[in-house]
Amino acid sequence: MSRHGWQKSSYCQEGDACLHVAASGAAETVHLTESADPDHSILSATPAAFDALLRAIKSPDRG
Repeated sequence: MSRHGWQKSSYCQEGDACLHVAASGAAETVHLTESADPDHSILSATPAAFDALLRAIKSPDRG
Protein backbone atom coordinates (compact mmCIF):
# COMPACT_ATOMS: atom_id res chain seq x y z
CA MET A 1 0.00 0.00 0.00
CA SER A 2 1.01 3.62 -0.31
CA ARG A 3 2.62 5.86 2.33
CA HIS A 4 -0.70 6.58 4.07
CA GLY A 5 -1.48 4.93 7.40
CA TRP A 6 -4.59 3.14 6.17
CA GLN A 7 -7.28 1.86 8.52
CA LYS A 8 -9.72 -0.77 7.29
CA SER A 9 -13.43 -0.09 7.75
CA SER A 10 -14.99 -1.88 10.69
CA TYR A 11 -17.82 -2.94 8.35
CA CYS A 12 -15.42 -4.78 6.04
CA GLN A 13 -15.92 -8.45 5.38
CA GLU A 14 -13.39 -10.76 3.77
CA GLY A 15 -12.24 -10.20 0.19
CA ASP A 16 -11.47 -7.18 -1.98
CA ALA A 17 -14.55 -5.11 -1.13
CA CYS A 18 -13.10 -3.16 1.79
CA LEU A 19 -12.87 0.58 2.28
CA HIS A 20 -9.68 1.98 3.78
CA VAL A 21 -9.41 5.46 5.32
CA ALA A 22 -6.34 7.55 6.19
CA ALA A 23 -5.74 11.10 7.39
CA SER A 24 -2.76 13.28 6.55
CA GLY A 25 -1.45 16.76 7.24
CA ALA A 26 -2.63 16.93 10.87
CA ALA A 27 -5.98 15.53 9.70
CA GLU A 28 -6.43 18.28 7.09
CA THR A 29 -7.10 15.71 4.37
CA VAL A 30 -8.99 12.42 4.50
CA HIS A 31 -8.06 9.76 1.94
CA LEU A 32 -10.26 6.84 0.85
CA THR A 33 -9.33 3.80 -1.17
CA GLU A 34 -10.58 0.28 -1.64
CA SER A 35 -8.62 -2.86 -1.00
CA ALA A 36 -8.62 -4.12 -4.59
CA ASP A 37 -6.56 -1.10 -5.77
CA PRO A 38 -5.05 0.67 -2.73
CA ASP A 39 -2.24 2.54 -4.51
CA HIS A 40 -3.96 3.85 -7.61
CA SER A 41 -7.54 4.92 -6.87
CA ILE A 42 -7.33 7.30 -3.93
CA LEU A 43 -10.06 9.83 -3.23
CA SER A 44 -9.00 12.81 -1.12
CA ALA A 45 -11.43 15.09 0.70
CA THR A 46 -11.58 17.68 3.45
CA PRO A 47 -12.76 16.46 6.84
CA ALA A 48 -16.00 18.45 6.36
CA ALA A 49 -16.69 16.77 3.01
CA PHE A 50 -15.93 13.34 4.48
CA ASP A 51 -18.30 14.06 7.38
CA ALA A 52 -21.02 15.06 4.91
CA LEU A 53 -20.46 11.81 2.99
CA LEU A 54 -20.81 9.74 6.16
CA ARG A 55 -23.97 11.59 7.19
CA ALA A 56 -25.47 11.03 3.72
CA ILE A 57 -24.62 7.32 3.79
CA LYS A 58 -26.08 6.87 7.26
CA SER A 59 -29.22 8.89 6.53
CA PRO A 60 -32.46 6.90 6.64
CA ASP A 61 -33.79 9.15 3.85
CA ARG A 62 -31.22 8.10 1.23
CA GLY A 63 -33.55 6.35 -1.02
